[in-house]
Amino acid sequence: MTQPTDKVPADAPSSGAPETIKAIPVRHYGRYVAAVIVLALLALFANAVAGADLRWSAVGDFFFDDQVLTGVKNTIVVSVLSMIIGLVLGIILAVMRMSKNPVTSSVAWGYIWFFRGTPVYVQLLLWFNLALIFPVLNIMPIYKDEMTDVMTPFMAALLGLGLNEAAYMAEICRAGIQSVDEGQTEASQALGMTNAQNMRRIVLPQAMRVIVPPTGNEFINLLKTSSLCAVVMYEETLRKAQNIGNNSSAVVELLLVATLWYLIITTVFSIGQYYLERRYARGSLRQLPETPWQRVRRNVLTLSRGTGSGAQGA
Repeated sequence: MTQPTDKVPADAPSSGAPETIKAIPVRHYGRYVAAVIVLALLALFANAVAGADLRWSAVGDFFFDDQVLTGVKNTIVVSVLSMIIGLVLGIILAVMRMSKNPVTSSVAWGYIWFFRGTPVYVQLLLWFNLALIFPVLNIMPIYKDEMTDVMTPFMAALLGLGLNEAAYMAEICRAGIQSVDEGQTEASQALGMTNAQNMRRIVLPQAMRVIVPPTGNEFINLLKTSSLCAVVMYEETLRKAQNIGNNSSAVVELLLVATLWYLIITTVFSIGQYYLERRYARGSLRQLPETPWQRVRRNVLTLSRGTGSGAQGA
């Protein structure tokens, strides 16, 4: 019978607690250089602002002015309504574009081609000056009125923004619909669903995961594009600020007020976009990413625990 061999060397140290590994952090000198450059640029910017001939008190005085708040409300209203028009019409155009019917497909393609190929500024001016070529709006059995009474600044802004947005939303919706596997449609047809039922119950709910992120970006862009409505005399944030600035000789100060309000509006809707994207990502991610509030709580708890353990060790 053979004796078991001991392969451990005789001079090997006795087994015990493993040696502590001393980790040496990697130096990131580029970060320090970048931080110094950024701080220097911020200091130069702060110095330039401090030396500017601005009446900062006017920014605070007019920030909550009734006229400015009315302009903010008008900006939100025309942007939300335009986005609704763009989304509904965009879905219809996307379905038409993907149709096998050459007539509906061509109509959708022509609509998208025209509205994507012309600037929003020009479209707003065309709608606002429509009375020059059509003095009377005459829909024979339904409605008849002067075009100047129909094409108000609000209506011109709504049509200019909404119809233009529909062209972009059509392409976004088409990409989302095409991202759904064709097997889903075949399975729904095997169950006896019609094309409308398949689109409403199967395709669109899955396509929303692809549609929502670019749609949110489009809406944020639409909020800023609404400032162009000042050209058609629509009383939105920028036009209200310009009117007050011209009357009070505080033109730049009121432009800063408008800038701050645009930043606030876009920030609020960006937060809403984040949570909407997170909701529609539930079916594709095993674990949803932490929200900003959850990350803050985790960092605070980690910091407090680290402080507690350090105090105990001391």
